Amino acid sequence: MRTRLMILPLALGLALSASAYADDRTSIDKVNGSIHAEAGRAFGSLETVNGSIEIDANVQAGSAETVNGGIRIGDGAQVGELTTVNGGIHIGSKLRIGGDVTTVNGGILIDSGSTVSGGIETVNGAIGLISTDVSRGVRTVNGDITVGVGSHVHGGIHVEKPQMQMISFHKRDPRIVIGPNAQVDGALVFERPVTLYVHDSAKIGAVTGATVRRFSGATPPAAP
Repeated sequence: MRTRLMILPLALGLALSASAYADDRTSIDKVNGSIHAEAGRAFGSLETVNGSIEIDANVQAGSAETVNGGIRIGDGAQVGELTTVNGGIHIGSKLRIGGDVTTVNGGILIDSGSTVSGGIETVNGAIGLISTDVSRGVRTVNGDITVGVGSHVHGGIHVEKPQMQMISFHKRDPRIVIGPNAQVDGALVFERPVTLYVHDSAKIGAVTGATVRRFSGATPPAAP
């Protein structure tokens, strides 16, 4: 957990002035146990170590962070940065996410009409976007990436070369799909072998380290 330092104002007048703009949202910070941000309330940061985080539809909250647990968010919510280590992140439709969305061991799925002000990153987990706008790129090591229909990724795509201890000789190459009417601004850089499918209607930047396989149907060919 981050250590928060609070600096007291030197003058009483400044303190009184600041209090007029104080954030009355409730923050939750625990070690063991899940967190549920219920509808009808506004929340600050939500942090736990061993537990999941669930944020109801249309809730406003700050960052959500856990180590061992997933994060699930309902439709129409407004949240900050989302982070987990061991767990997936499942995001409903029409969300506004004010920071990065990251996980180490777990997938990330974002439904239609959502916007992400930061980037999206996994190590071992698939990334799926449906009609989603991402401001600062998509990055993974071992995960599949689907930039689904109508999605727009600014900042490109980067698939990193795995470290030696992460290499699995039984795992297939990551599958990267740029779907119908999707757009990726910036370079698509692949430091390891991948299978890259790009729809005929999609727009992408320069590709390094992979061969583009075009497709025209609703979905790319099935994996061999």
